[in-house]
Amino acid sequence: MSQDPENLKKIAKEHSNKLAKLGMDLGELQFSYRIEEKITKEYWNQRMKDFKKYNEKGLEYYNQVHAMMDLVNKEESQLFLLRISKFRQLSTKLSETMEKIKENPTIIDSKDKQQSPWSKEIKNQITEQSNECLRHEMDMNGSFREFYEKHLKSILE
Repeated sequence: MSQDPENLKKIAKEHSNKLAKLGMDLGELQFSYRIEEKITKEYWNQRMKDFKKYNEKGLEYYNQVHAMMDLVNKEESQLFLLRISKFRQLSTKLSETMEKIKENPTIIDSKDKQQSPWSKEIKNQITEQSNECLRHEMDMNGSFREFYEKHLKSILE
């Protein structure tokens, strides 16, 4: 925090305003990681589009969080950058699994008693990956909340 406190406050407020707007945009997308047993290609195609929009806006949001953190603590902002990278990796894996389901949507049908081991594995993967993405985002948000309370709240007041 080697910059002038007034300038830092001004820049932090600008970042905070951008972050608030991105947060509202993200909330409007209403994406849920919960898996539904829909067995149509149209549903999975739409789900993938929705996830892509959500993921892009999420990355934008977390990059803004990183920029804000970087104003006051380079070390913690670099750690957060690693979390963003993991979020991107998890999202890519989830997208790939959704693509497999979109190509063969009956994979997700729990009423199908003759599912192949491959289908069961894909179904387990989508559940695990969705849960992992959700937990990781919750962790990222918790980490930022702690950082905000510790470093940013006093600057923005």
